[in-house]
Amino acid sequence: MNPDLDALKPYPFERLAALRAGVTPPAELAPISLTIGEPQHAPYAGALEALQASQADFARYPATAGSAELRQAIADWARHRFGLDGLDPDTQVLPVNGTREALFAFVQAALDRTRPAKVAMPNPFYQIYEGATLLAGGEPYYLDCNTESGFRPDIEAVPADVWRQVQIVFLCSPGNPTGAVTPLAEFQRLIELADEHDFLIASDECYSELYLDETSPPPGLLEACAALGRHDYRRCLVFHSLSKRSNLPGLRSGFVAGDAGLIAPFRRYRTYHGSAMALPVQHASIAAWRDESHVRANRDAYREKFDAVTRILAPVMAFPTPEASFYLWPAVPGGDDEGFTRELLRHANVSVLPGSYMGRPAPDGPNAGINPGSGRLRLALVAEPQATAEAARRIRDFIERRL
Repeated sequence: MNPDLDALKPYPFERLAALRAGVTPPAELAPISLTIGEPQHAPYAGALEALQASQADFARYPATAGSAELRQAIADWARHRFGLDGLDPDTQVLPVNGTREALFAFVQAALDRTRPAKVAMPNPFYQIYEGATLLAGGEPYYLDCNTESGFRPDIEAVPADVWRQVQIVFLCSPGNPTGAVTPLAEFQRLIELADEHDFLIASDECYSELYLDETSPPPGLLEACAALGRHDYRRCLVFHSLSKRSNLPGLRSGFVAGDAGLIAPFRRYRTYHGSAMALPVQHASIAAWRDESHVRANRDAYREKFDAVTRILAPVMAFPTPEASFYLWPAVPGGDDEGFTRELLRHANVSVLPGSYMGRPAPDGPNAGINPGSGRLRLALVAEPQATAEAARRIRDFIERRL
């Protein structure tokens, strides 16, 4: 087997299962899980109807590039959402089987292991960034997201000699797990650094449609390119998904868009990889990308839950003001995120994810040995409003009884 497989760390939910072993929750309380970022809202009905109506197309092989109709629907959505002057559906858009698969595959295709191959990523982070880097023979370089940096990567703190070894930078905006949004100016500064030091930018924007202020949608990397007059999106790719936007995580549908010079070889890689999207899934995806009413309703539902949960937890927990995504990132009273997680399950039958499971200790520098996720929890507010509010009440009661 590939020896790089041995470098892969246990997934956060493997570690959580081990932490929970031997814990007996109170039987009188129904279990509530805030661990996995799997939307529990109803999937977009129009997509399911399109999927049902096109089942006969399962008898046909799909093309790696997807149908012209799907690429056009994606390009139309992205142009409207991010104010782009143009996005060529034939050369700058590639449908993918969810962002998880595409993020991982892109690193395998793009990383040149014959020269220094650092991949910079936010810390804490979505573990696919690290796993993709390790399996491609690269070296993760962690950009801590903490209170001092506004829970965003501090790109100005990276030394020039490190930038010269970086081949890819991952961004996640809105952030998982912090919910922080990267401002347009920070995207543009990173583009400037990419030109100076010759690296690629991969922006994971799968939470871009779950924002709390309806008048202020999060900006994106291609939007930053367009504002600079950079309509070829050179060095830049964005990754989007229907999983969160349309409550369709099981559909495994998303897209990559940006630099045509990156899309073409990535498409060639995927042709060999066997990653074509099934035609019925493409029909369902077209329906979802062409409808915004269900997305607005989805945001309304999350906004209601954030309002309820923050009112309940704010008196007993400190957390950054949520901007977007469906996560809350509170500090744990006492600082022991693992112990809190285990005892919360034991006493309140509420499952949460320790923040330390999503981060890594810095290997050197002023924060050496410090895991920026330690002492925090990731709460995924994905359940129905009543269950989510009940979980928050149990957490508050648990904290107040410990004080």
